[in-house]
Amino acid sequence: MTLPAQLQGRLSLPVIGAPMFLVSSPALVIAQCTSGIVGAMPTLNARPADQLGVALRQIREGCERHAAANPGAPVAPWAVNLIVNAANARLANDLDVVIDHRVPIVITSLSAPDAIVPRVHDYGGLVLHDVTSVRHARRALAAGVDGLILVCAGAGGHAGALSPFALVAEVREFHEGLVALSGSIASGRGILAAQAMGADLAYVGSRFIATPESAAVDDYKRMVVEASAADIVYTPLFSGVPANYLRGSIAAAGLDPDRLPEADAGGYRRREDRPAAWRQIWGAGQGVGAVKAVESVAAIVARWREEYEAGRRELAGD
Repeated sequence: MTLPAQLQGRLSLPVIGAPMFLVSSPALVIAQCTSGIVGAMPTLNARPADQLGVALRQIREGCERHAAANPGAPVAPWAVNLIVNAANARLANDLDVVIDHRVPIVITSLSAPDAIVPRVHDYGGLVLHDVTSVRHARRALAAGVDGLILVCAGAGGHAGALSPFALVAEVREFHEGLVALSGSIASGRGILAAQAMGADLAYVGSRFIATPESAAVDDYKRMVVEASAADIVYTPLFSGVPANYLRGSIAAAGLDPDRLPEADAGGYRRREDRPAAWRQIWGAGQGVGAVKAVESVAAIVARWREEYEAGRRELAGD
């Protein structure tokens, strides 16, 4: 497995920090990139829309300052996430801003990015696409993406239901290119395991919620620290698409996590009847049990490097 030229020699660990709605901030992205892992944020986190250019400039300049002050230290490329869906009224404008700033990596979600890939490739950027099934993987590859992000069971937010063992194996039957794997990865050994299964990179989100650099509110961070895998509820109720949420946030909204309302004949309860996903109902993956405290990104990545190398040595019998 070979990483694209844009990533070679620029990572301290084979990790992408997953873009998290209302959580990933420019400060978090900068901290991730300057720790040697790819940092990413959704374009929709820049609000109002005219602040997107400001956020992208902040990320670029923050990474450049760190590189100038720390010659030789790996500074990973950064990424943004675009939601490719007719309901995203900002998509066209956000894509124009992303192109103006020549964002190194664009992560696309939901619909296949047919119209986005050629525009990003024109300036030399990479496009990676989130998928939860083989069908979605094949469709994304047909659109010309540079790599796939396999969002498997246990991942935070809009997660798939397939085991990573199953999805990685099936995708590798027809795709030799870049694969990132998501789903409950929260340690250096987990990153190594993702590679052992056939992925090139681990795609990690939930661990970075409980960091000083994230934009999550303090109660959200505290709930992640106190949670275990049993505190994650998988339901389509709040956004219309199956996703993993923190049990405590569902209870705080006045609902019983074990007796959630059933879908109605039209699909789901009326939107106005539901608590707001992401603002009131907080997403997280099943790997939250590994989160023991609010820690800086630098401390987390440094510990992961130690765990990763220890795991490699043990597997090699050293």
